[in-house]
Amino acid sequence: MKIIIAGAGEVGFHLAKLLSFESQDITLIDPDKGRINYADTHLDIRVVKGDATSIAILKEAKVDEVDLVISVTSSETTNITICVLAKQMGAKRTIARISNTEFIENKEEVGFIKFGIDELISPEALAASEIGLLLNQSAFNDGYEFENGALTMVGTMLSKSATFVGKTVKEAAKMFSELHFMPIAIQRLGTQYTIIPRGDTKFKEGDQVYFVTSKGGVDELYKLTGKVKEDIRKVMILGGSKIGQKSSCYLCDNKFRVKLIEKDREKAFDLADEFPNALIINGDGRNVELLEEENIHDMDAFIAVTGDSETNIISCLVAKSKGVRKTIALVENMDYLQLSHSIGIDTLINKKLLAANAIFRFIRRGEVVAMTKLNNMNAELLEFEVKPTSEVSENRIKDLDFPRSAIIAGVIRDDEGVIPLGDFYIKAGDRIVVCCLPKSIKKIEKLFL
Repeated sequence: MKIIIAGAGEVGFHLAKLLSFESQDITLIDPDKGRINYADTHLDIRVVKGDATSIAILKEAKVDEVDLVISVTSSETTNITICVLAKQMGAKRTIARISNTEFIENKEEVGFIKFGIDELISPEALAASEIGLLLNQSAFNDGYEFENGALTMVGTMLSKSATFVGKTVKEAAKMFSELHFMPIAIQRLGTQYTIIPRGDTKFKEGDQVYFVTSKGGVDELYKLTGKVKEDIRKVMILGGSKIGQKSSCYLCDNKFRVKLIEKDREKAFDLADEFPNALIINGDGRNVELLEEENIHDMDAFIAVTGDSETNIISCLVAKSKGVRKTIALVENMDYLQLSHSIGIDTLINKKLLAANAIFRFIRRGEVVAMTKLNNMNAELLEFEVKPTSEVSENRIKDLDFPRSAIIAGVIRDDEGVIPLGDFYIKAGDRIVVCCLPKSIKKIEKLFL
């Protein structure tokens, strides 16, 4: 697939890096000489120095031959302009990064597709949604919803109290008469290897395990993993960034009691006007005395979303030391993601990874309708729509030539989530959630073409 990425900032460079690993034909455009030189020396891609709103630059990048244009500069107006120009000049599909979520909420009404934008992506909105999901599934350290919760992916580290430690997948499944969950990926403690579990795979203490569940399955997982479902109501947010604001808006609308700490005095007053149902505090969240004055020990969750990763990590560790049960930190450095469990923070989230997950479904072949990468794991979770011509259509799961490094995690049929077994019969129109390692992606895609 031929792809143009406009903007070599954090999101653009990360996308270019991920896509270059997959041998996609990538052209990266940016006016900053330093960024372009860095990308040129570190990635196996084509680079063009210049402003992507220039028709001459787009022609130089051969925009008329590309399958996808992804515009992820820091300016949403620039991104919209680039996508409109690219579509008019022959690009097949376009994606624009935006910060104003009103565009996404009114996408159909405004009709962005009519003037050349196929998809709008907001990393900040994606991060806020992730935070909301993590607070609702409080005992788990990662989560993702398919089709408004018909199926849910959750991740957790197995403690000694987990009922199925020492048991195989098959033995664990027999502990409930009706199966509502499926283990899809395991990472052993102290290793970097991802295991796609089979019936004889044994669960061990310290495993980071990802499950897909239908409605009702999450409650089963609480019992089996020894986790306690805690009611989170009181939340402290550090940082009045766009993510902090969007998270406050969501939490206030859902009756959470929110305290937001913002260092900038003028911004704090503006936030107080915008969010009358939240308590806005003007102060430095790194100040332990301030946190104690604001009763951090009474908080159910602490969310750090300032623009500084180290501040977010340290403040979450302080919150944890004060007895806060759930901590979430925003980090920019991808390398930090692997540290979350070892340093004691429940979840680290990264805007670049969330944006990449949202954009990746446009790169995947087959009828991919959703996609996410598992944190710290070399695995992807893909949702395919089964077409009448798909090889999997009108077949039982056990009769499919499915690679060992992939697993069907769940099926959505008529808006209902199902955890299928080998005798499940796949029909056209079904949405199939598959977890697979990178080496099996191409084979999986062919099954759904």
